[in-house]
Amino acid sequence: MLSPEENELLTRVGPGTPMGELFRRFWLPALLPSELPAPDCPPVQIRLLGEDLVAFRDSSGRLGLLEERCAHRCASLYYGRNEEDGLRCVYHGWKYDVEGRCVDLPSEPAESTYKERVRLRAYPTRESAGLIWAYLGPPEQTPELPRCEWTLVPDSHRHLSKWIQDSNWAQALEGEIDTSHLSFMHSWLDPSASPYPPQRGGLPWKDKAPRLTVKETDYGFAYGSRRSADDGQYYWRVTQFLLPTYSLTSNPQPPEGGRCWVPIDDEHTWTFAYRYHPERPLSEDDLAKIDSGFLFPPKLVPGTFRPAANKENDYLLDREMQRTKNFTGIRGLNNEDRAIQESMGPIVDRTREHLVGTDAAVIAARRLLLQLARDLEQGIEPAAPHRGESYRVRAFDAFSSHAEFDALLEEQGTKMLARV
Repeated sequence: MLSPEENELLTRVGPGTPMGELFRRFWLPALLPSELPAPDCPPVQIRLLGEDLVAFRDSSGRLGLLEERCAHRCASLYYGRNEEDGLRCVYHGWKYDVEGRCVDLPSEPAESTYKERVRLRAYPTRESAGLIWAYLGPPEQTPELPRCEWTLVPDSHRHLSKWIQDSNWAQALEGEIDTSHLSFMHSWLDPSASPYPPQRGGLPWKDKAPRLTVKETDYGFAYGSRRSADDGQYYWRVTQFLLPTYSLTSNPQPPEGGRCWVPIDDEHTWTFAYRYHPERPLSEDDLAKIDSGFLFPPKLVPGTFRPAANKENDYLLDREMQRTKNFTGIRGLNNEDRAIQESMGPIVDRTREHLVGTDAAVIAARRLLLQLARDLEQGIEPAAPHRGESYRVRAFDAFSSHAEFDALLEEQGTKMLARV
């Protein structure tokens, strides 16, 4: 468990907080390009790391990400006019370009130069790999974009989606790197009736007590969950955790995939999901499965990023389904995940936890993130944001014999593998 002070450090992400400053050292997914589809389209309100911002695409197609409030009387620029290469406040007509400069101040005499002293806070953006990315950190520390495999494939090989989760970012991330819950929460009473892709003959549901091995890396860590299989073998699922909050989880066959959690504020989170095939375009069958609502993303309320199954309707919990078909009575992997993670409250009290061996990856993530945040407080910058190429990794699953595993342990030693 964490102390109250450690939990506070882990979960608070606003300006000036240690964890918030750590997040600000990375490029973060912020928007889907479809939210700003064309020059002079309507601006978009967005909240990131506790800051209220407005995003727009100007007449030349350039992207702007500005603090939301006009410098004059603090009216919201979301209601502004997006015109002639700038966003104009409708209150008194003050206009700003994508760099936050006031380029027109029509409420003052024409000879006034006051506009030259007015500037809004503006953040750099990049449009790449089917996303609009934002960097909210110091200009002199601007990092590389992460070169995850899913960011490098053609658009036709990739599917991206986004939704909101009503909990602190850490609760969402920790659910992703918790392999043990797969054996329970996502199980079906009759495995043959499961709508989810088969996992190696149901091995994650046969051995419900995996042993975890964690290996630190330049980008975060990888961990293997070891389950017993037949004929003297182990079944391994190897999951990647990439700083600050990316995941890659194993599938027996492509499409590959994972998620990223971007804090909106301390109590709400943007979830970005990526599915991709490294070698070919996604087929109609691939896309149908992705959009089925059983995997990721969940079905959304039309016109929003709000999942249709949510706290207000008990995530469409069906007690008869729970009694006769699946473990939770909730339809869909993400709906199950969100139901449990949001049920903990906006920020869970981690002092009440009793952690065990299968929580090794969760413990490792907390330790790593807390240490990086503390280091940054001492002026030690994180290296991972500037090692974009190191993110080019995959998750995988595999079998090994007992003898092969014992030989690997002997070869690598405790410096490389920490066994829990």
